[in-house]
Amino acid sequence: MTTVAITGAARGIGLELARQHVEAGDRVIALVRDLEGATELAELAASSGGRLTVHAMDVADDASVRAGAAQTTDEPVDVLYNVAGVLGPTSPELESSDWAEWDNVFRIMLQGPLRVLQAFLPRLGAGSKVINFSSQLAASTWPYGGFYAYAGAKAALNRVMRSVAVDLKDRGVVVGLLHPGYVQTDLGGPDADITPAESAAGIRKVAAEWTLETSGDFLQWNGEPHAW
Repeated sequence: MTTVAITGAARGIGLELARQHVEAGDRVIALVRDLEGATELAELAASSGGRLTVHAMDVADDASVRAGAAQTTDEPVDVLYNVAGVLGPTSPELESSDWAEWDNVFRIMLQGPLRVLQAFLPRLGAGSKVINFSSQLAASTWPYGGFYAYAGAKAALNRVMRSVAVDLKDRGVVVGLLHPGYVQTDLGGPDADITPAESAAGIRKVAAEWTLETSGDFLQWNGEPHAW
């Protein structure tokens, strides 16, 4: 049985990952910012036979991350999925920007994954995987404008986690950067290319096959390398 921890597990791909891992017989530590709003996840937990537990964790807040991790006991974690994210401003910000919103985006999507990794690091052993949700918008090959804060945070996440991959290699911990696809979620919208179920199934396969030799690489949800 694999033990996985998932941030942003209340909706979208995070929720689907939780569902698929439970169906596979795995132990799931589901981490969410709003416990009261995670009704679908609570129903999944109730029917999981104890394999899924739900815990409060706001990845933008140091104390919340530490407290949330502490509530999950000290069981080893095989896969840590850093999923939680926000979209931020989408239109070109050529004349002004909402810097408070920029700070929020970077707290959640750049600092957040590192906070969570630090909190769970004592429980990550040789062969553990840390799968960070990046985006095609992080790539220099992205041919569109807008999304300044989101793209900046994801690009910074890629670079930080590549350094982390180097620093954790001797411990045998694999660090992955992953574009989950253009997915039909609250962020992607109903006209996106693939469903959360398709994305999560691909991500689970890629995570299972990720090795130290490719630690720090930027891959797509189907395992193909992503240009950066």
